[in-house]
Amino acid sequence: MALVGKIVDMFSRTHFFLNSFFSNPVLLAGIFSWFFAQFIKTVIHLLTRKVKSFRDVIELLVWRTGGMPSSHSALVTSLSTSIGIRNGLESDLFILSLFFALVVIRDAVGVRRSSGIQAKTINEMGDSLSQKKVLSYRPIKEVDGHKPIEVIVGALLGVSMSFAFFYL
Repeated sequence: MALVGKIVDMFSRTHFFLNSFFSNPVLLAGIFSWFFAQFIKTVIHLLTRKVKSFRDVIELLVWRTGGMPSSHSALVTSLSTSIGIRNGLESDLFILSLFFALVVIRDAVGVRRSSGIQAKTINEMGDSLSQKKVLSYRPIKEVDGHKPIEVIVGALLGVSMSFAFFYL
């Protein structure tokens, strides 16, 4: 009988933990801001006829980076804003999340974008040399970074989503 009580207690604690975890407004704001940004990006691609297959739609919804709006920016600004609302702007956790957001946003605009441009140029040079039979070249992956407007829209989406989860 004691074993059954322990199992019931363990199940009860696990259920409470999972319920608390998945109803956390910080988590929900982050997930929904990321997903909503990916959804908007997918709709834009569908309207501009940049989607070639159903697989492209799934990749856009779940995984693909770059484009309008920035899901990275939406996610990190949503997390930072939610933490600021919940713990206060003077909390160490908010300061940590703010700097984390700034690093991710800087990376999205600067580093990833410039490395994508460099990869595109290298691929063009490699293709040209390959056509001239100078060497055989296999293209490298071109990483899509973000234009500043894509990051700004993503950040505004993230802030809006946080306020929605905390105040609506």
